[in-house]
Amino acid sequence: MGGKGPLGSVIGRYPSSDGTKKLGGIVSNNRKCRDVGFLVFFFAFWVAMIVNSSFGFNRGNPLRLTYGLDYKGNICGDRHADPNLRELELRYWLSPNQVYESGLKDSQFKLSDARTICLLDCPAPSEDSLNWVCDYPEGDIRISMDDWIDRNYDYFEFLTPEMRNSSLQLQGPCYPVIFPSVNVYWSCQLIARASNMSLRHWQQMGGVQINDNILIDRSIHRAINAQSSVLKRYMADVGKSWPVLIVCGGLLPLFLSAIWLLLIRHFVAAMPWITVALFNILIVSVTMFYYLKAGWIGNNAISPVIGEADPYYHASGRELHHMRAIAVLMTFVMVLCVIASIAIARRILMATSVLKATAKVIGEFIGACSATVIAGSVASYYWTGCETSQPKVPFLPVFSSMNRLIRYSLGSVALGSILVSLVESFRFMLESFRRKLKVTGSSTDAWIGKAAFHSSRFSLKFIEWTIRSINRNAYIMIAATGKGFFRSSEIATELIYSNITRIGRVNVVGDVVLSLGKLCVSLSSALFAFLMLDTHKYRSAHDKVSSPIFPVTVCWFLGYVVASLFFAVVEMSIDTIILSFCQDTEEHQGTAHYAPPLLMETLNDDQDETQRLTQGPISAAPK
Repeated sequence: MGGKGPLGSVIGRYPSSDGTKKLGGIVSNNRKCRDVGFLVFFFAFWVAMIVNSSFGFNRGNPLRLTYGLDYKGNICGDRHADPNLRELELRYWLSPNQVYESGLKDSQFKLSDARTICLLDCPAPSEDSLNWVCDYPEGDIRISMDDWIDRNYDYFEFLTPEMRNSSLQLQGPCYPVIFPSVNVYWSCQLIARASNMSLRHWQQMGGVQINDNILIDRSIHRAINAQSSVLKRYMADVGKSWPVLIVCGGLLPLFLSAIWLLLIRHFVAAMPWITVALFNILIVSVTMFYYLKAGWIGNNAISPVIGEADPYYHASGRELHHMRAIAVLMTFVMVLCVIASIAIARRILMATSVLKATAKVIGEFIGACSATVIAGSVASYYWTGCETSQPKVPFLPVFSSMNRLIRYSLGSVALGSILVSLVESFRFMLESFRRKLKVTGSSTDAWIGKAAFHSSRFSLKFIEWTIRSINRNAYIMIAATGKGFFRSSEIATELIYSNITRIGRVNVVGDVVLSLGKLCVSLSSALFAFLMLDTHKYRSAHDKVSSPIFPVTVCWFLGYVVASLFFAVVEMSIDTIILSFCQDTEEHQGTAHYAPPLLMETLNDDQDETQRLTQGPISAAPK
């Protein structure tokens, strides 16, 4: 540590005017506000972000993700449209010849230009006559929207001779129902199998020729399964399954994380083994659900058809292909995870010792989500550990640490966040610059540009990772010493450098077990999301999701985030205790003075093993 003096007086105790030592040190005393300017900048950034986000929230319409547009530009199902389209959620193409023309190879006519209206259900051809679907009742048509729906969208008998002749030319306002259709993702997919009876009646009435070709089917199918349409449906699935997201992405991982921490506190020796076994069971279960929805197991594959399907028509979509691809990917992930969990079994005993050393302080910190608050609380625990005449932990350590953070150190914490944000901003600007340059081709300049871009991007990622690591340890020293951000970073870096082997080995093994715990929570969330989305509510009618991929993925992600927030209490506790132990050891000639016996035994045994490996068998011989 050089000639800068010991930190024990800073972190744990400080001399009073009468020469005695008092409890607390700068953990509780001699503090002042740090880095205030950066705190103001941080608040200004958040205000600007909230204002910018409000515009999109107020002007957006989530219905556009699920339902199509009619020829007027109205969103099907929109009650505020003109006319009122409440409950009219299905998009229907009126003219089959326009659909056919849009499917021709060299045609300039696009399916989006074809005339579409919104209906309550998909019309079907009549078995003994000719059914009609007429445009919205407007102008000379004196019937209401409700009557139009009750008449199955048919007011052909009320048309004037000129309107009837126009309809026979497929110019509207009424159009014949020649082809059956099925509801595929709220669009009436025309089936290229014309009704002979309807077609005969159409021809007897003098109607123009209707093209009966597979292009009618393929044109709509291609539009429904376009990449942009699939992505919109995925986004809409997230909105429709919001109850699943709340339960499986919020409440369930919150509950499971709390249970996991409580089990660690009371059954710490068995928890690493239980976590590994549970992780393997969950990863296999989630993979099997993907197989189930991909149609490789059972008869429960996802289907694009909403409601009753035509038994003679098989509809498939990109969603099924995506599900099968993810099922294959999950198979490889499952195999790798099972093998990796077997490989780390030898290190589980070491993880058990580390968790035992920190389990004592977990129940004081579950409600604390701030790393600095946790670090301050744990530091108070460590540096009073050996005093029998004083309480082990000061009264309400979390609130005391939170009070110190708000009063003195918010600016320092904001400074650390700003540093990471600046690096991310540079990465974003670099990516934007690359897109503008469009570095392509095989020229020397292009090759140099690509190499420069990739190397700079890798460097920025490495710098960002380094800053995040420094920030984490700096927050610990900020909470413990009350110093500014840069001084705290310096203290933490010196401690880590002096004890790199001890800290590295303990952290790696402990992080593996904690990571498995997070994955167990998140996999449980994904599994329960699969079960909820497999109910009737999300498989039919209005709330049908096109695929469980996105809702399950979001629940998986949210479960991991919630678990990470909970487990950050354990991670920060471990890091704080290890840094405190290292400083305690250096100040007392290699023997920690304040450490609990179990922690001292664990870390000293680990250090002895390291010395035996590095110094050879002679120095490792028994004394």
